[in-house]
Amino acid sequence: MEYGSLHKLFDDNFMDYTSYVIKERAIPDVTDGLKPVQRRIMQTLFNMDDGRFNKVANVVGETMKLHPHGDQSIFGALVNLANKGYLIERQGNFGNIYTGDGPSAARYIECRLTPLARETLFNKDLTEFVDSYDGRTQEPIVLPAKLPLLLLQGAEGIAVGMATKIMPHNFCELLEAQKKILNGETFSLYPDFLQGGLIDISGYNDGNGRIRCRARIVEKNEKTILIKEIPYTTTTLSLIESIEKAAKSGKIKILSINDFTAEEVEIEIKLARGIYAEDTIKALYAFSDCEVAISPNLTCLRDNRPVIVSVSELLHENAAKLMKDLETELRIELDRLREKLHAHLLEQIFIEERLYKKIEECTSYRLVVNTVKESLVPFRERLLRDVTKDDIERLLEIRIRRISRYDIDKKQRDIKEIRDNTRTVEKDLQDMVGFTLRYIERLLKTYGALYPRRTEISSFDEVEARDVAISNLTVGYHRESGFLGHQVKTDGNISFACSEYDRLLLFFKNGTYKVIHVAEKVFVGSDLYWAGTIDEKLIFNVVYMDGNEELSYIKRFQCPKFILEKEYHLFPPHKKSYIQFMSVGEGGRIRVHLKPSKRTKKNYEDFCFDDFLIKGTVAKGKRLSTRPVRRIAEQSDKKNENEGQDPKIMSLFEEGKKGDS
Repeated sequence: MEYGSLHKLFDDNFMDYTSYVIKERAIPDVTDGLKPVQRRIMQTLFNMDDGRFNKVANVVGETMKLHPHGDQSIFGALVNLANKGYLIERQGNFGNIYTGDGPSAARYIECRLTPLARETLFNKDLTEFVDSYDGRTQEPIVLPAKLPLLLLQGAEGIAVGMATKIMPHNFCELLEAQKKILNGETFSLYPDFLQGGLIDISGYNDGNGRIRCRARIVEKNEKTILIKEIPYTTTTLSLIESIEKAAKSGKIKILSINDFTAEEVEIEIKLARGIYAEDTIKALYAFSDCEVAISPNLTCLRDNRPVIVSVSELLHENAAKLMKDLETELRIELDRLREKLHAHLLEQIFIEERLYKKIEECTSYRLVVNTVKESLVPFRERLLRDVTKDDIERLLEIRIRRISRYDIDKKQRDIKEIRDNTRTVEKDLQDMVGFTLRYIERLLKTYGALYPRRTEISSFDEVEARDVAISNLTVGYHRESGFLGHQVKTDGNISFACSEYDRLLLFFKNGTYKVIHVAEKVFVGSDLYWAGTIDEKLIFNVVYMDGNEELSYIKRFQCPKFILEKEYHLFPPHKKSYIQFMSVGEGGRIRVHLKPSKRTKKNYEDFCFDDFLIKGTVAKGKRLSTRPVRRIAEQSDKKNENEGQDPKIMSLFEEGKKGDS
């Protein structure tokens, strides 16, 4: 086979496979909101429905007549549908959505359709059927669902080159939104999860944005917290594993964690000494799955083609389809009522006018039919349509017993009832919006109380891991070797606590500075002057020697902006320029010892840093004196020598305190 032919063969087969996976496996249909396996399960349950529970194993076996992909895929889809709680009623152990425990074997558990499914999902008159994969039976193309199932249940699926992730929504809110659509009003719709929890919908973007879900955590006391609800996509098992992982890495400190979940979630966390609930809750949101981010993607099939739609667009389509289906049902019902009325009127005329007596002398069936047809001609105006041969055959099938027991009054009541029902249907057809609204209202009244909102809509700020991280690392600096890190033992004054999320700001004696990540051990050289963690509010006070002028300048600035690992300069580089003194915070005072001069009586000056303006790192600063500076000493008469400094910071003033001439 030539390369071109082989390439074409692969292309064609791959496209067939891609199309099959998208349409027949992974992506739900916009019309009824179901994937093929789900649709086949629901149709099978309807075919088997006799009001009693059926063994799930039997349902799976029957569904295999429609679904050619094995029993495990059917069983998994059935359990998933049943656990959503809308369409399938359960009996037995179907697993636990909170703990992630699996269901019992299919032969031990039972299921049947819910009343909601029976009422809203099936109508043979509106369903188009096609042959199943083996041609032995028929299956529906789509079900005539009267609920927006795609938004009600949500969906997830991975196809070839695309995926879908649709959030579930609240039953009552969906129907209320449909009512607003029919009334021409605006609406807002947000997800609702069986697991409960809290949700921030600020980035939902009508179903194609980003949401954040949080566990509901309450304080039992200062040393004990309880997780009562978990985020969507998590289980108590996965949640506990994420918490234990954070604890092992030192991000949070706990004594113990216990899972008491049964019908409701209850995870108890005992806190260590010196650790309090409020701080731990923030850390749980930052370092564990107590907060998860989800990016919905509303991809579905429309006319057998994958499309990305919004929640609003999809619900508008569902509302229009609901009204159209209800109208079709009413027209079918109207036709049936008219046929029924026609049959009653024929029977009334045939019996009350004693037309049956005219066929007593007829010698052939053909003569009987013609006689009845001719005898009905005078009564045509009382009928709804012309008499057909089928009508006459039904009249001839009336037994003598029915004629002898014929009740004129009852027949008139029946005819009146049918006429009343016909007028009601005709009236409903003239106001389909009102009829659809009444239908939705009836569903809300009947089933709304069963489906309250479980997830609380909230707005919460994202917890910065750096803000709540425990300072469990001690960074040290060894001047002789030039190494810095939390695995380095210090030989001087640079030693400070930090967390793995902090970033370190390093100032060197020649005036360069840079920002690095916290590392176990990194070489920075032997001329490191100051090191500490980044704090945007921190104020730096610096005295430096300008090598060009051989004079000292003082400058103040806040924590500088930076790019990681990039080197910056506090003052223009020069081989004689260097930092003479550095401190952090406000209220600092220094005594500057100057080079002696015969014309001056005092060879020192005192300065308060607060007397100087805070400017940028590139500012030159203010000249201290026209004389060279020999030594700088920090004044000790401050109220608090560490006032305004970050407790994480430990500065190195070794060279400044010793003085540089």
